[in-house]
Amino acid sequence: MSRTIKVLLAEDQSMVREALAALLGLEDDIEVVAQVARGDEVLAAARAHDVDVALLDIEMPGMTGIEAAAQVHRELPAVKLVVLTTFGRPGYLRSAMESGADAFLVKDAPAAQLAEAVRKVLAGERVIDPTLAAAALAEGANPLTDREREVLRAAEDGSTNAELAKAMHLSQGTVRNYLSTAIQKLAVRNRAEAARIAREKGWL
Repeated sequence: MSRTIKVLLAEDQSMVREALAALLGLEDDIEVVAQVARGDEVLAAARAHDVDVALLDIEMPGMTGIEAAAQVHRELPAVKLVVLTTFGRPGYLRSAMESGADAFLVKDAPAAQLAEAVRKVLAGERVIDPTLAAAALAEGANPLTDREREVLRAAEDGSTNAELAKAMHLSQGTVRNYLSTAIQKLAVRNRAEAARIAREKGWL
């Protein structure tokens, strides 16, 4: 008899989390041994419960699922990582794979497909939703540098250049340069549009 696969579920919406746990619980060889609602709780839970596979939502408080995946990949490389998203944004796929994720699926994938993905990643395979993969290839690479993304993210709340400069320990001129370069690259008129477009494409 094959051993039971121990799974961690990280999802901030309790109804979705419980539904996923119930669906996976129907599988004879899968057991959900831990559930968390915050990205910054993933690593501790994965370590405490000695999990085989972590299923991670992207948008969570404390830390995104992609950031949590990178953290787990670095600290617990044996744990397999499945990133789940309701956001069919191609940039997220690239970010997820770069963070060490083994699978990238949309949340509304059939339960059987999700369970099969858990088994496949444990066997060393990669599983990527084909429609997301096609969109990512069509979209191309993220044109923004890490620093440009960081400044754009910080600017999303409407902070002034002076406020951003102080918070990020940069000069106002440097902040202005990063923002104007990002605006040019994304072919938009202002920082708000740049942040919106980059967020929609999964580039932030």
